[in-house]
Amino acid sequence: MLRDDADNSGLIAPKVSLDIGITGHRTRHPVFSANSAAIARSLTELIAFLDQTAVKMAQTSDKARPLVRLHSLLAYGADLMAVKSATATGWPVIAPLPFGRALNLAVNAQPTSLDDMRALLNGQDPIDPMTSDRAAEIRSTEYEVSAFELAEQDDVVEALFATHLTDTSDGAAEQAFFALCSDRAAMAARVMIEQSDIVIGIWDGVTHGSIGGTRHTIEAALEQGVPVIWIDARDPQGWHLLQAKEQLAALTGRASAARDKSGISALIHVALCPSGDGWKGVSRHEKWRDKSNPLLHAYRRIEAMFGEPRNRPLRNLTQRYEKPDAIAAGSGAEMLAAAAKLDGIDPAMPARIADEVMRPFAWADGVSTWLSDAYRGSMVASFFLSAFAIVGGIAYLPFASIEQKWWFAAFEFVLLFAIIGIFFTGKRKRWHERWFEIRRVAEYFRHAPILLLLGAARPIGRWPRGSGGNWPEWYARHALRNIGLPQIRITSTFLKGALALMCDHHVCPQRDYHRIKAARLKRAQHNLDRLSEILFLFAVISVAVYLLIEIGAVTAWLPAGLPHSVAKLFTFLGVLFPTMGGAFAGVHYFGDFERFAAISEITAEKLDDIATRIGFLRSAPDREITYARVSGLAHAIDDIVVDEIENWQSVFAGKRITVPV
Repeated sequence: MLRDDADNSGLIAPKVSLDIGITGHRTRHPVFSANSAAIARSLTELIAFLDQTAVKMAQTSDKARPLVRLHSLLAYGADLMAVKSATATGWPVIAPLPFGRALNLAVNAQPTSLDDMRALLNGQDPIDPMTSDRAAEIRSTEYEVSAFELAEQDDVVEALFATHLTDTSDGAAEQAFFALCSDRAAMAARVMIEQSDIVIGIWDGVTHGSIGGTRHTIEAALEQGVPVIWIDARDPQGWHLLQAKEQLAALTGRASAARDKSGISALIHVALCPSGDGWKGVSRHEKWRDKSNPLLHAYRRIEAMFGEPRNRPLRNLTQRYEKPDAIAAGSGAEMLAAAAKLDGIDPAMPARIADEVMRPFAWADGVSTWLSDAYRGSMVASFFLSAFAIVGGIAYLPFASIEQKWWFAAFEFVLLFAIIGIFFTGKRKRWHERWFEIRRVAEYFRHAPILLLLGAARPIGRWPRGSGGNWPEWYARHALRNIGLPQIRITSTFLKGALALMCDHHVCPQRDYHRIKAARLKRAQHNLDRLSEILFLFAVISVAVYLLIEIGAVTAWLPAGLPHSVAKLFTFLGVLFPTMGGAFAGVHYFGDFERFAAISEITAEKLDDIATRIGFLRSAPDREITYARVSGLAHAIDDIVVDEIENWQSVFAGKRITVPV
């Protein structure tokens, strides 16, 4: 995801993909069964339209042919119908399965006897011919796809399945089995939704079904902001676009054969193309620097002097940024080693994380840190240059004659010219906007390994939207999607290892970082307040002393000529103290240390809560460590990251680089 040459290393466009999910009735549904031929035609035409539109859109925007993929649970019915059409079109198929492969085959083949169930689990042919036919159709596609197997509860499901088939008249056993299967299907559907830009729903518009069923999956997709193309199983010629779950309450009155091609094309454009022009500038001009520039350290120097006064506040603050090619063997080595030890991990996943996540993270982290110094350091420097210009302009009063004033005026002019230079340079080079954008990229990649290892993702409708465009979100989404779901069989042993990795390599280190940062910023805010108050007090004292001298001269307590001889000095002091106090107050306002400390405190509290929840789950029995619980914690971490990004950017959003007036 990075380009390299002699002078520059930068982001290159990720390989874009259009990911399609499928949900629909099973073959035994009467409406689906009656209209299966018409549904198959409409679905095949829709898949062809999606493919052609994605290719045309890429050609129009000078992009390479996008990868178009199908995500399917491989349920017997609409799912397998879609898989056949997709593979015929040349699409890869990724299958987030509710169970391990063998159990998934056994459940979907719908055996009616315990012997047939066991035969299917053992890879043998069942006796019942209808069951055998269904199993053969599933087998013909199952091993041609990349599977993400949610198998951590297979033992429980298999036991309930066997109990149900042993006595099919036992309603309680049947209910327990189908309830757990529904939960597993809903979990797999959530994975499919998170990985999809658009979901195709083949549904009769009436049947509510159970959790994990077609209607439930359609509603879940809409709740996550993932649009749905609905093919009405009763009249399948039309393609109806659904973008809000409230539309499910008003499905009547649609033109049955209408195909919303323009709406679907717009969705594909949103998925494949970034909004705004920011990406072009990044891809062409953004440069990597090995270390920070001491001339841009003003903001960090304030933090060091006022937030860490006992830690050598005048120490060298130069930062050497970790190079993208060094991070896998450096700060990321322990996390990668822990990932490689996870039970059943896809062997390619740690290497892909190192190359496609950590390298762009290191680049974005280094570049955004430099831009932060440029923007914040320049603004802090401008506050002090402004104060020095004012003080320097009148310093001739106590220290020189009127004939020498031009030296001081020249000094003031140079400082004012420097302020103007900082302002125009910062505006022209977009330090503020570039910092915002590239920092977002870094933060999205920071915790991405956790999500990738668990096959979790932020749905397309839940990504933040920047006011100046969404290229950071577009870039991160496609870079992470390009890695995709790992080929893995999820077990409780894997999940326990993932919990440890999650806690040790993100939650606890980030919690501790934010605690330290919050304490440092609170100290900086407190000490800046104290200094501003002291300078204001000195201003009051200087004026009071001069007035006392005047009174003393009038009352003959002091020489009559003393007020005149010290007037210029006290005029200078009367300007010096409030001007410098105003400069520090301006830095205090600009830095907003108190609000940033509050943001870090809240983030640390949230992460500490996650750490506590991880601890509870790690101490639970294996059967209670489910994918739903562990991936739920990963999503909670993701939400904390996005909340923090939105909070700190809201603080600085209105503080664009300007002149300190």
